[in-house]
Amino acid sequence: MKKVNVKSIIKIIFLVIVVVCIFISIKYFNVQSELRKILLWIQNSGWIGIAVYIGIYIIACIFFIPGSLLTLGAGAVFGVVQGSIFTSIASTLGATVSFLVGRYLARDWINKKIQNNKKFSKVDEAVGKEGWKIVILTRLSPIFPFNLLNYAYGLTKVALKNYFFASWIGMMPGTIMYVYIGSIAGNIATIGSQGRNKTTAEWILYSVGLLATIVVTLYITKISKNALSKKINNI
Repeated sequence: MKKVNVKSIIKIIFLVIVVVCIFISIKYFNVQSELRKILLWIQNSGWIGIAVYIGIYIIACIFFIPGSLLTLGAGAVFGVVQGSIFTSIASTLGATVSFLVGRYLARDWINKKIQNNKKFSKVDEAVGKEGWKIVILTRLSPIFPFNLLNYAYGLTKVALKNYFFASWIGMMPGTIMYVYIGSIAGNIATIGSQGRNKTTAEWILYSVGLLATIVVTLYITKISKNALSKKINNI
């Protein structure tokens, strides 16, 4: 009698759940509309709301739901500093969970997704030589899809610890930029507005700060993109 492969069964069950959840969310729910409603609830729910926000962000990473709306929402709900901290924690945990799923549960499926992608093949080779440095550069560079990259790194030889800290550092500039934009957009949309309206001087400071944040982020992105291209092309 053939022995039952428990690991294979777990993989199949997990993939079925992923497909079903994606299908249901697309067919029956307006995902972005629901996220907005949840963010408004999170705003007035204290530490429970923060925990829910982090949990939702992790789920979004796992199920390939773009986290940009959540990141912008964090700026509107929590403000720049707290929003950046909470989103950084959430995105790093989400990326790490996806990494572990890619490494231990969905390895074959992820491999099929990226096997014909030359960029990912080069990244795999580069990681073998440069390790965590490549992880940071790919996180800073916009040429790789965030959610798929999380899973793809599970197939490489990069250590979990190096992946975790490199992802955290590499995602930070983009996180701060989106949260900052969200904090301004949130004020304009009167989401979370409490107390007096902003003065003209405060709006000027917000605008200058936003412009500086975007310029610095784009500059860092450009440098990392060039550095990544050099390392990959030298392989």
